[in-house]
Amino acid sequence: MTVNYRSQGEGTMGVSFPLCALNAPAARGDEDYVARVKNLALTAEQYALLNGTVKYVGVTPRFRDVIKTFDVPAGETPAGFRIESTLQADGLLEVDLVRDISYDKNGMKRPTRMIFSADSANPYEVAPIAPLLGNLTCNPGIVYDLFINNPQANVGGLFKTREEVMGELGRILGPGCDISVELNNPFEKDFNKILEECEQFKEMLSEYRLVVKVPHTGPVNADNVHELLEGDKRFSKRYNQGSTADALAGHNLALKLREHGYRINYTLMFEPYQTAMALQAKPYFINSFVRHRAKLSEVMKRLVSFFEMTGDRKYLEELRKELLAADMLHKGEADCDLLEVLRIAKDSLAYRNYNNAEGSDGLDGVRHNLRLLRQNNLPDTRLIICSMEGDYNYPDIDKLMADPEYADMIDRIVITAEPQYLARFTSTNQVVSYQRRFMNAVNNDSKK
Repeated sequence: MTVNYRSQGEGTMGVSFPLCALNAPAARGDEDYVARVKNLALTAEQYALLNGTVKYVGVTPRFRDVIKTFDVPAGETPAGFRIESTLQADGLLEVDLVRDISYDKNGMKRPTRMIFSADSANPYEVAPIAPLLGNLTCNPGIVYDLFINNPQANVGGLFKTREEVMGELGRILGPGCDISVELNNPFEKDFNKILEECEQFKEMLSEYRLVVKVPHTGPVNADNVHELLEGDKRFSKRYNQGSTADALAGHNLALKLREHGYRINYTLMFEPYQTAMALQAKPYFINSFVRHRAKLSEVMKRLVSFFEMTGDRKYLEELRKELLAADMLHKGEADCDLLEVLRIAKDSLAYRNYNNAEGSDGLDGVRHNLRLLRQNNLPDTRLIICSMEGDYNYPDIDKLMADPEYADMIDRIVITAEPQYLARFTSTNQVVSYQRRFMNAVNNDSKK
């Protein structure tokens, strides 16, 4: 019997028993694997239930595969997996490793229930924050524009392909971090080609870490996506004018990939009304994009207010340009009636709760999505809060996380941003002030 026992990390209150206290031998061939969990803490109730009933302790095929896949040091289990067990009818207690990024190595919980993630494909940028992450997200823009084709980031052009980049990121991040990789072409008509792409990523990252990013597609499809690549790159339909098949193409793709065993990060989620239908695709991650939506709300609010104060139509003309730039109007609506422009802006602001406390911080979508997650039947689905910038986005999110309303949802939250953005909120002005004092004290003492 042990009290407040943990072989690794912090202790637990009360009385607990290590698994080896059951005095049950390891199943033949599983000795080295069972040794990795011999100090797993059992509660007094669990010990009373199992003592005398368990004849052998063994591990599942998945347990063995995880250890082999990540070449885990002897005596340990890797981060990113929780330890579960099943008592079989013949008295075999079979121990398993189940993917769960809430866990650090050796079955210990991470320090906080919410998980931190990074938006980056730059191995040099990811390395300093890697030990603190439970997820990494990258899309083609991040991989190619911000890293591979950016000489300042891809120093010396060392990395040539997405495969090289993802392989290096997997090495840096280790087994405890999920890696969300977006499909190069979600409009590919040949599903087998999409499967081939996913298989390549699975081979590089392992099935345990890979999460496939599938985007909402809206009115864009394989036949009209060229509009986004040619000429002025403007689209000829409004975002909500696509066919039913086009609007739900991402949902159906996500479901098909899930049927093939892939976990899905369902991305490009900006308005909370997208969420309930997105959940029907059974995603592993859903998203709340914060930055661009909040910035556009701020612009709409300012221009609508100026128009209402002055009656000057120039503000509505400027508003129309903003809506065109944000794809709320399509390219053929450059002369859209200004009253229609005003209506769209006012309706959007009302829906986004931008004039009240629920949404003035731009986080009404986060609140909505957490409430929906609380009601769903997908216990492993988490919300990624992403796309943030400026002095207030992260502090406002941090404040929301401390709201008692969401205390039961913290372990469903993943906060992701560029590593440099997260890093800026590790410090305050007083850090510099106190370091000045401390270092001068040491320096003066050394001169004595």
